[in-house]
Amino acid sequence: MNDHKTNKLLLRIAKGDNVAFEELYTSTARGVYAFMYSYFKNSAETEDGVQTVYLKIKQNISQYRSGNGLAWILQIAKNYAITTLKRNRVSEVFDELTIPVTQSCSNGVFDTMQRVLNEEEQRIMILHIIWGYKHREIAILLNHPTGTITSKYKRAIDKMQSALKE
Repeated sequence: MNDHKTNKLLLRIAKGDNVAFEELYTSTARGVYAFMYSYFKNSAETEDGVQTVYLKIKQNISQYRSGNGLAWILQIAKNYAITTLKRNRVSEVFDELTIPVTQSCSNGVFDTMQRVLNEEEQRIMILHIIWGYKHREIAILLNHPTGTITSKYKRAIDKMQSALKE
């Protein structure tokens, strides 16, 4: 589909035209699928992603401004794919943390950690100390600036030192 036609369809969808939405889906879904497959490399996740992208198009159509319609659609697809992959990666990392944490920390330190630190501070310390992630890698995993991770880590260390002195 050419971009001029995509743009016209998006403008019609913005006016509530469901036939235009169906036409947009029919003519662009295959391309969106191919684009998203390059991120997920898995047909089930890609199919779910495509459906979500078209729901997001419908929900956010009021934000569309006439222009490059296909680029707008692909940006939605890209944002969804990246967010989903990050969320899945963080979830995998946290699932892996539960067993080694109890094996790697003495009960007193682990108990103190749970008592003194909030969940995010605990995650940052575990990712850095036990798993060896660098602050910038943790920042990507948790979707925060590196400086924020560094300061939260330092604050967590200070809290732990104070608590362990007691």
